[in-house]
Amino acid sequence: MSSPEDRAVAAPTRRAVLGGLACLVALPLAGCLRPLYGTTGASGTGTVADLLRQVSVEPVKVDAGEEVLAHYLRQELVFALDGTGRSTSEGPRTYVLAVEAGASVSLPIVDAVTLRASVASLAGRASYTLSTADGSTVVDSARVNAIVTYERTAQRFAAVRAGREARIRLAKRLADEIRTRLSITLGAPPAPAVAAATGPTG
Repeated sequence: MSSPEDRAVAAPTRRAVLGGLACLVALPLAGCLRPLYGTTGASGTGTVADLLRQVSVEPVKVDAGEEVLAHYLRQELVFALDGTGRSTSEGPRTYVLAVEAGASVSLPIVDAVTLRASVASLAGRASYTLSTADGSTVVDSARVNAIVTYERTAQRFAAVRAGREARIRLAKRLADEIRTRLSITLGAPPAPAVAAATGPTG
């Protein structure tokens, strides 16, 4: 039967062994983990943040009546990519980002007394294409979606204001999603060059 002193010594030893085993298991994966803002961007130099600052955001194209969404989505993208909100015409630009967006409103909840929709859902979509500045290469393209809800009151101006604020929130969510995807794309290491296959000569 072990004494309390022996158990006190053995406990830390077991913890140390388990900790060492955990480190050994994680060691092979260490080479697979790379910080998002490390120095291995798609160009092989600089950080992902530096590459995002080189993206010029074109005016967002939207459906008729969604000009508010277009304005705020572009503003959010400029700030999310550049980090300062400066005009996208400043500094060198390596990439061009073109975005087409739209939104639709649904009324999932209706007041049983007034038969008016008390809550609305605003679903937004944005399709983007990231190309090189000269337009010769498409670096990435995808579609993102987001949804926000807002309260619809019987007061007209309050309802209009709530819808506008919902579009501002929707623009931010779409911009964050696009920024995340672009960060992953630009942060990926460059693809290795593939040598052309040559057949036997003679």
